[in-house]
Amino acid sequence: MANTKSAEKAARVTERRTAVNKARRTRMRSSWRAVEEALAAGDAKSAQSALKQAEAETMRAVSKGVVHKNLGSRKVSRLSKRIATLSGKK
Repeated sequence: MANTKSAEKAARVTERRTAVNKARRTRMRSSWRAVEEALAAGDAKSAQSALKQAEAETMRAVSKGVVHKNLGSRKVSRLSKRIATLSGKK
């Protein structure tokens, strides 16, 4: 429990920021899921467009401090690699 006015305000701010960051993280993970679904369906074209959106969401989350930059780069790189494999196969 907060003992001072500033601590009470800090707790309120933390709640608001947590909600915003949770929404950003959810949006980012949903974009990853869209790429995964396109890959599972074997549709390279829709996977490529989903990757473009996923990369934007991921890098936005990185810039806002929701996730670490290495995690974002690693995830985008691995998805790109899988799409390249799928595209090369056809």
